[in-house]
Amino acid sequence: MRAALDTNLLLSSLISSGSVPDLVYRAWRDGLFELVTSEWQLGELERAGRYPRLQKYMKPRELDAMVGGIRLGAVVLEELPEVDAAPDPDDNPLLATALSGGAEYLVTGDKGVLGLKRFESVVILTARAFLEEVIEPIRNE
Repeated sequence: MRAALDTNLLLSSLISSGSVPDLVYRAWRDGLFELVTSEWQLGELERAGRYPRLQKYMKPRELDAMVGGIRLGAVVLEELPEVDAAPDPDDNPLLATALSGGAEYLVTGDKGVLGLKRFESVVILTARAFLEEVIEPIRNE
């Protein structure tokens, strides 16, 4: 099973160990799903992780380790198709990543994206719903 994770979820997992976003990230690290991302998203992750307001919550080496681990272990797409479906155009590349990477799920906290509920074949869930509805049943098999 493949899933795409919103950039904010990834950053939140670095900021708050044991949080719901961190548990989703750990589920990927534990091999419970295949992560789909893109060069676009990895660039966004690196840029956002360097914002001064986030620097007090995470160390640059933690962000570098996350990006490096994702590059090595995830499906990383080089190019993305044009998508125009998100209420905020800045979210369209994330939808494109999930769709073109064959993700079954897009996990996000973005209310505009969550409002879509589904984008073509991709089901859009909160991190908590993804843990409860998708990950926990896998763990309990």
